[in-house]
Amino acid sequence: MAAVVQDLLTMARRGIAVHDIVNINTIVTNQLNSPEIQQLQKFHPLVKLHSTLQDSLLNVRGSEPHLTKTFMNLVNNGAEAMIDGGNINISTRNIYVDKPIRGYETVTKGDYVSISITDEGSGITKEELPRIFEPFYTKKKMGRSGSGLGMAVVWGTVKDHNGYIDILSSEGNGTTFTLYFPATSEPLKEKVQTISIEKYQGSKESILVVDDSESQREIVKNILEKLNYNVTSARSGEEAVQYLKSHDVHLIVLDMIMDPGIDGLETYRQITAFKPDQYFVIASGYSKNKRMQDLRELSGCLYINKPYSIEQIGVAIQTTLNNVDTKKCHLLS
Repeated sequence: MAAVVQDLLTMARRGIAVHDIVNINTIVTNQLNSPEIQQLQKFHPLVKLHSTLQDSLLNVRGSEPHLTKTFMNLVNNGAEAMIDGGNINISTRNIYVDKPIRGYETVTKGDYVSISITDEGSGITKEELPRIFEPFYTKKKMGRSGSGLGMAVVWGTVKDHNGYIDILSSEGNGTTFTLYFPATSEPLKEKVQTISIEKYQGSKESILVVDDSESQREIVKNILEKLNYNVTSARSGEEAVQYLKSHDVHLIVLDMIMDPGIDGLETYRQITAFKPDQYFVIASGYSKNKRMQDLRELSGCLYINKPYSIEQIGVAIQTTLNNVDTKKCHLLS
């Protein structure tokens, strides 16, 4: 279920990915040393991974999480195609594309970065090949391997990055997926230094967490208590409004979508009607929601993408409590 939900979220977020300057060699190197690869090799001990990465590989403009997910989906597929083990070869290179790529009538000429993932597995039949990018089309057993969305995520990610996919496969002879992404001459941005936790720890300020999900309330409560805040929770907007009529808190961490009952926007309106100086952090995964847009316009909140790290929510709360730029609301979305 976790795999299905993660892939659904990846597909749902298509089109709004952050396009940073990234390097595919870095993504491959990081993933080859990641816990995900260690887990894969635990389940497929006879599978060996080999990489040949071109020096001075050009950068691409894209979303590192989506490109990472795409790479891992293809590596996982390759491993699962080799029941008796075998080799997965990963290679990258700079390439100038000036002629059509297999499966495309036309391509945009220019410099590209390619990444190829080759396995020695069972291959893809001619009948299966036209369907492999269909959501939920899978030859695997649900619950054992794959969500049926992996290749749909690959297709969506490549398309969103204005790239191309070339597939070379025949039954019994393995498969090679080669992905092409437009190269950029823009340099990588310098990594932002991690902020010391002392910079965003609280001083026993009171926080009210409002969320209709019990698990979310517990997660946020545990995080904020570790950051030295006194935390109370409410499971609905109505409960929060009633609580605040007889209690004061320094800040409210408010969910946007709550069902049933009033949502974050209406909760914000009702609370600020009798506590106009109340500080908020609004948490939501629905940045394109009309109600969210209304709340942003009403409150003038700052905006940070969700999911957020401990550092992000800690800094957001400290920014809000310190009233930087006269904002009373810091939006985490």
